[in-house]
Amino acid sequence: MALPLCIIAIMALSCVFFNRVSSKLGIPALLAFILLGMFFGIDGVVKIKFGDYAFSEQLCSVALIFIMFYGGFGTKWQEAKPVAVPAILLSTLGVMLTAAFTGLFCHYVMGFGWLEGMLIGSVLGSTDAASVFSILRSKKLGLKFHTDSLLEVESGSNDPCAYMLTAVVLSLMEGGASGGEIARMILAQIAYGLLCGVGIAFAALWMLQRFKFSTDGFDAVFVLAVAVLSYALPSLIGGNGYLSAYLVGIILGNNPIKNKKSLVSFFDGVTGLMQIVIFFLLGLLSYPSRMQPFLLPALVIALFLSFAARPLAVFLLLTPLRCPIRQQLLVSWAGLRGASSIVFAIMATVGSAYTEEDLFHIVFCIVLLSVAFSGTLIPAVARLLRMIDTSGNVMKTFNDYSEETEVQLVQVEIDGDHPWLDRPVQELELPHDMLLVVLARGGEILIPNGQTVLRLGDTAVLSAPAYRGNLDLALTELTVRPGDSYCSKQISELRRRPNSLIVMVKRSGERIIPNGQTLLLAGDVLVICAA
Repeated sequence: MALPLCIIAIMALSCVFFNRVSSKLGIPALLAFILLGMFFGIDGVVKIKFGDYAFSEQLCSVALIFIMFYGGFGTKWQEAKPVAVPAILLSTLGVMLTAAFTGLFCHYVMGFGWLEGMLIGSVLGSTDAASVFSILRSKKLGLKFHTDSLLEVESGSNDPCAYMLTAVVLSLMEGGASGGEIARMILAQIAYGLLCGVGIAFAALWMLQRFKFSTDGFDAVFVLAVAVLSYALPSLIGGNGYLSAYLVGIILGNNPIKNKKSLVSFFDGVTGLMQIVIFFLLGLLSYPSRMQPFLLPALVIALFLSFAARPLAVFLLLTPLRCPIRQQLLVSWAGLRGASSIVFAIMATVGSAYTEEDLFHIVFCIVLLSVAFSGTLIPAVARLLRMIDTSGNVMKTFNDYSEETEVQLVQVEIDGDHPWLDRPVQELELPHDMLLVVLARGGEILIPNGQTVLRLGDTAVLSAPAYRGNLDLALTELTVRPGDSYCSKQISELRRRPNSLIVMVKRSGERIIPNGQTLLLAGDVLVICAA
């Protein structure tokens, strides 16, 4: 038991490390997870023998639930509304057109069977939310004409259509499904998915707005259970679980609920973990030694998909809406394939209608090419097309972005030595973006004006903009103990660590803002800011 757990821990730590390295090198993190899976796989260095497609299909399907749910929950509808129509067209008709063009190409040019070609097209029909979100967020890529929102809504909502197409083609390959049965299946997928999604979302919203959780963090557990239920319930009755999960996510994420920002951050972490699981499993399942026969077909299909099928579908749908040509070109290029294609390929591989591994390895190569080539070049293509909006902020398209400037409250005690003692507010030399908000005096709360004089014992509460930069700052605490080298010394005498500063000293319930002459005593708690 200990050895498998140790290997799993090493894998997880390696994924975290490669996430950091990939951002430094400027390559998509998801590509690093694929390569890491190959490193641990049977043809890699570690040589873990893993080929359980059935288990992988179940695990990846669960992971895709959270990716779909977060695709809705993290999307700010206010920002997405201007591009809702083109995004919905791309996520429905766009998927169908891309799947049809790719399927026809596979059949007539590549020589695949009719249904086999359409299966490949269906599996590859949708773009990948995980890849698109990862690249846009990591590069902070704001795009003109609301293109960032367009890509996010499209990639977050088009998996249900690809799943439905894949299920239909697999049913046809199994035989015995009539046209009427296929039509009923499609209607059930859409109707039950919509009804369950809307019903579960508003029931959960009612609970979140009226029920107070007794323990911190249980609201995240509740929403986690809702996400799982939103997939499982419609799936039990023949509905589209992924459609339901996305609808629940977008309804909950765009209504007022408590702790929404922390919930978005929680699901951001969960979704990141799910992305790692899927892409790592893809690499682990692959057999690079068997890929040679599939490399050329995969390359040809990937090129057709990137330069013909996807652009043709985009231009057919967006040109009537008078979208700018350069926007259409960027949307065409950013149609990355990834997590959903992997899950659907594994689903087809374990199904009774399709038992060969060819589809999996073809999709593996296409996803690898898509993430490595198209994903890496998205920023460069955006610059080439003059689509980068330097005044915009891609983080505005997510629900964890706060539109208002966050305000931080600061407490100042007016003691006998304080320079503000016995001075009116109008004479205080405050920074232009800082405001004295409240005075606490003898148990009373005073809202000051310019003539208000600060008295001994007052507690002044000031407001200032919270820091919103991207510097990696951290506050840590250190207790001064007898015998420490810095005990009974002034701060000016200390050898300061690089890029660190003592910003506060806690002493017997008192909080001291130090200077160079502050003497450190045993029992002091130092608050240190380090970059």
